[in-house]
Amino acid sequence: MGFQKAIEAIFPTQCLTCQTIVAETGALCPACWAETPFLGGLLCAQCAVPLPGGAEEGEAFCDTCLTAPRPWGRGCAVFEYAGNGRKIVLALKHGHRMDIGRHTAPWMARQAQPVITDRTVIVPIPLHWQRLLRRRFNQSALLARHLGAALHLPVAPDALVRWRNTGSQDGRTAPARFTNVANAMAPHRRNGALLRDKDVLLVDDVMTSGATFAAAAEAAHQAGAARIDVIALARVVKAP
Repeated sequence: MGFQKAIEAIFPTQCLTCQTIVAETGALCPACWAETPFLGGLLCAQCAVPLPGGAEEGEAFCDTCLTAPRPWGRGCAVFEYAGNGRKIVLALKHGHRMDIGRHTAPWMARQAQPVITDRTVIVPIPLHWQRLLRRRFNQSALLARHLGAALHLPVAPDALVRWRNTGSQDGRTAPARFTNVANAMAPHRRNGALLRDKDVLLVDDVMTSGATFAAAAEAAHQAGAARIDVIALARVVKAP
């Protein structure tokens, strides 16, 4: 019996978000799976918000992205930031459940697959050093590292820097979010060169208005990226 099997025999594997015993590490029990709003069907090609219609209708864009195109190509996400999806993100972000990065990587890899090329470099949204000091880890960098391992792609965790402390975006309106993070990020003086002529996949835990991704995408453009796409673990979806 291997070491991992011996551990599982003594401590049976539990659901990712509850105490229910499951067959394999990182799995969701049937009840939690049902409460996790995985995104599917017709989604906006740039910001992953659900749209009326079916996936067979092909590429589509929401009104927001049609009115003000994003500074990136394609956007995707795993699940809606609601129900068990919100619980998973909060456990990662504030509960120090770093194992979630490893267990959600296959889900993110599946969603990201259509935008992957042989020139793709994975880049996490950077934290300001003061916020990183308080939180002790960057959840976006953690997700990016495990996503890179799942896709066998290089990860450049220090290619971008957040030189201005923008604080939390919580409670801000969409316009205020964009104003708050405008010009807050830039290519790293040395490591930014890693993005030149590369296809960059930006990674974050949650996409709300897209303001943070937009600021990071502008910084990646400054670094000379050839193409930029984005992926979030969760997407905030407003009620219709």
